[in-house]
Parts: sequence; structure tokens; C-alpha cells
Amino acid sequence: MQEKVFFVVALALVSATLPALAGGMLDSSAVPHINARGRQAFQSFASAEEHRAFAIAPGGAWAWKGGEDSVENAADAALAACQEQTEQRCVLYATDSGMTFNPSMWSTLWRPFKSKSEAERAGIGIRRGDRFYDLAFKPSNGKPSKLSDLRGKVVLVHFWGSWCPPCRRELPELQQLQQALGTRHDIRLLLFPVRENFTRAQQWLASQKLALPTYDALGADPTQESLQLADGKTIGDRQLAKVFPTTYVLDKNGIVIFSHTGPIEKWLQYLPFIVDAATTSGK
Repeated sequence: MQEKVFFVVALALVSATLPALAGGMLDSSAVPHINARGRQAFQSFASAEEHRAFAIAPGGAWAWKGGEDSVENAADAALAACQEQTEQRCVLYATDSGMTFNPSMWSTLWRPFKSKSEAERAGIGIRRGDRFYDLAFKPSNGKPSKLSDLRGKVVLVHFWGSWCPPCRRELPELQQLQQALGTRHDIRLLLFPVRENFTRAQQWLASQKLALPTYDALGADPTQESLQLADGKTIGDRQLAKVFPTTYVLDKNGIVIFSHTGPIEKWLQYLPFIVDAATTSGK
């Protein structure tokens, strides 16, 4: 009940200090993470009857409600509809009176992070809050390793294939993210080609002048359709990725804090989230 009262009061204060929707329009291109369909929906929201609200979440989930009898009801309905689509936390972006979005809080929405002891008790899986499977992998020249060797680092795990058109389109933006991270040692990108020969995947990357950290988690047989685990067992690739590409971000304790099925637009938008996780998780 206290949280409900706090939300209503905060919403009223923010709305009172922000400009109204000029002519029923706001700049849809400024809404973070949403795709073209989301931007079209935002334009519909901006011209809809009051009372209305638009909610978003990291990763691109969105929802809006209009024609409600109060701004509080519109906000509750939009947040609930957004939350049905994602494990990430949804927040309000705008209501009748204007933007309610807080940019400084946006990159903290992957929080709260589990403590080390909580992480050790977490179940193994792929959902937010699970301890991700301990994949075994190796670089083109180097000793075999495993994900648990990277505890203490934030790890972005990406499953892709050079045979996959959406994967190919996404990789240049992933390289931009890798370049933006520079020499940080507390964040690692691991790209795992699936359902193809590892050497062939490397050759394709080289042909596109893409220098991305790519590792072999599949083994010699490209038709195997499974990945190797550190305990010697295997797991079907579709258990980790229903479609390709699929991405997971793991905190410093190996806990899933973000996942996305399909390509991501504008990977650089996620840099503040990843840096925040590297700064505050693992304690």
C-alpha cells in the first residue's frame, strides 16, 4: 500500500513539472530499446484520448493504455501489460502530461543483483535469476575453458551462425559494443557459432572484417546440435536458444540478468546496463 501511495505521489509531482504532449506528439525515436513497431505504437499513444500511459522495459518490451478514467489506472494497466511480456522491470515512459521517464535510473533496471551466497543457491536455467549452464568452450588456439572460470566478470553469451541472416545483420553492432568496452577486463563477450563448423564461422567473420571474440562450444561435428557442459554432459542448443541469435548477460556470479531472443537493435544502448552490472554485481 505504501508503494502504491508513493507511486501516485511521485507520478503527480513528475507530471506537474513536465511539458504537456504538444499537439498529441512526442518524439518516438527517443524512446529507448523499442523497435519500429513500438515506435508506431508510441505515435498512436501520443494522439490517443486521455487518460493514457506508455510503459517500456530493457530489451524492447512495451505497452500502452488509453481512454482510462484516471492517469493512475492508465499507468497501472500499461505497466501490467508490459510486464506480461518480459522478465525485466517495466517503467513508465510517458503519461497524459508528458514524459515521466528517468534516464538516470534506466541503466539500473537489471538490478537488484543476487549476492554471492544467493547465487550459489540459485537453480540452473536460462530465466532471469537462474545460474546459467556451465558451458565448456575453447578458443581457436588455446586450452579448454568453462563459463564458471569467468566468475568475477560480467559475461555476454551470444549464440549465432554465419548461415543466419538476422545474426549476420546484428554482428557489426556487437563489434561496436566490443570496441566501446575497450580494455575493460571485468566484462567479456563470448560468441558461440552453432550448427556449423567453427573454422567456417571464423572464416566468415574474417571475410566481413569482423574481429569478435568467438569460441567453440559445439565440437567437431556441426550436425551435433548440442553444446558441451563442463561436467562432460551435453545440452541441446534449442534448450538455450529457441531461435538464433539469442543472447544472455550474466552477472559476476554467473546469474542471468538479461536475455533476448532474436537480434537486438542498437547494441550500444546496452553499454550503460552492462557497465552498471560490472560495477555493482558480484558482492
